[in-house]
Amino acid sequence: MTDDEKRLHELGYAQELSRTMSGFSNFAVSFTIISVLSGCLTLYGFGLNTGGPALISWGWPFVGLMTLLVGLAMAEVCSSYPTAGGLYYWAAKLAPRNGAAWSWFTGWFNFLGQVAVTAGIDFGAASFINALLDLQFGYEVTPGHTILIFGIVLVVHGLLNTFGVRLVALLNDISVWWHIIGVVVIVGALAIVPSHHQSVGYVFGHFVNNTGWSSGFYVGLLGLLLAQYTFTGYDASAHMTEETHDAARSGPRGIVMSIVVSLIAGWVLLIGLTFAINDYDTTANAAVPPAQIFLDALGDTGGKLLLLVAIGAQLFCGMSSVTANSRMIYAFSRDGALPGSSFWHKINKRTRTPTNAIWLAAAGAFILGLPSLWNTTAYGAVTSIAVIGLYIAYVLPTFLRLRQGDNFQRGPWHLGRWSKLVGTVAVAWVVIIAVLFMLPTKSPVTGETFNYTPIAVLVVLGFAGIWWLVSARRWFTGPKVQGTPEELAEIERDLDSV
Repeated sequence: MTDDEKRLHELGYAQELSRTMSGFSNFAVSFTIISVLSGCLTLYGFGLNTGGPALISWGWPFVGLMTLLVGLAMAEVCSSYPTAGGLYYWAAKLAPRNGAAWSWFTGWFNFLGQVAVTAGIDFGAASFINALLDLQFGYEVTPGHTILIFGIVLVVHGLLNTFGVRLVALLNDISVWWHIIGVVVIVGALAIVPSHHQSVGYVFGHFVNNTGWSSGFYVGLLGLLLAQYTFTGYDASAHMTEETHDAARSGPRGIVMSIVVSLIAGWVLLIGLTFAINDYDTTANAAVPPAQIFLDALGDTGGKLLLLVAIGAQLFCGMSSVTANSRMIYAFSRDGALPGSSFWHKINKRTRTPTNAIWLAAAGAFILGLPSLWNTTAYGAVTSIAVIGLYIAYVLPTFLRLRQGDNFQRGPWHLGRWSKLVGTVAVAWVVIIAVLFMLPTKSPVTGETFNYTPIAVLVVLGFAGIWWLVSARRWFTGPKVQGTPEELAEIERDLDSV
């Protein structure tokens, strides 16, 4: 057995998934899900109306640095427990008591956030595809059309993850270069071609408030959602550790490097876009503001080509998000924590992938996107749900690791004496954003502008809480040990014989 397989056996699991992923591929999954060409572009219109250029330009590096602290704290724990369960497994092992309860709620927040981030990514891609189809074929941008495209995109990503396992791995590696070269192409074109550019003072100092709220400070805080939503999904590196070589080092590096590279690339992209704004009011009110910037700057043909670059990146991103989401569902149901766990945990013996979990991820994402048919702020709500669900799950193991102090058993990748400071700041930051992004984003608050984030969070939390009190606390003991070393080996032999 390899060291990775030995460590996985020590954690209680058999090597059911195929361990073929390199450290670069592990990084590629998280970098692809962060996807600056998805998050930055799909929420760019939100940023234009909620803080404007000044908030976009300065909010990104600030949120990026705070996110890096969260990621560093997570990476340290990932090195100790490199398993597909990730966050909920860590919580169970780090809790001094009531480990099963900590694990249960961490897992449910992670499940909520993973489904929401998949919905946000693929709905954003659908919006851009609809904009391109409108320009090319007159297929009007409407909520109904966007939802239809959204459903088709989810089906394609489900099929790719079900049948194109090796293709998905290859596309993840290609995606890194697509994103980096794509940012260079978009920013380069916007810098060179247009004859008019905004001033430095405008890009870094012009504040805009089109929300209806009177407090500029409040609006500025709300505007941080653009950056914070983009910096999600890097827990994918942890969920893919059972498929990664040298997982105790590759997983943590994947988390940290995906944040660092995205911080740099995303800032360059946002500043390049903002310099290229032609008419602010027209852009801010456009159905897809980045598309308006591309068209104003490069004309129809050039604008469509840049839209294709962005759409390609967003499709890569959504595909990787379904992959990571399905691995979390697979691991959580492996430990009996989801209704119908035995069904969601099933592995396709031919492809060695959790097929049923893949389709649960896709279906859950589609349900979360449906309110956009009647709610104009629905997309912002989906992104808020993703941030709150994921970041609470991210930080609970960090909080428990801080409580352990020197008793924490470090892996080969750790923060040394900086661990306590980094972890403390990370926990404080997540408390702030968990409250902030549940608040209403537009005034007056009506049925069309209502932020349904608190409802979605409370529904999931209420369901998990009631199920825990009524039933699960009697039988859910946290991550299960699949068997003795001999039994684990037998599971692996059975899969290898297919």
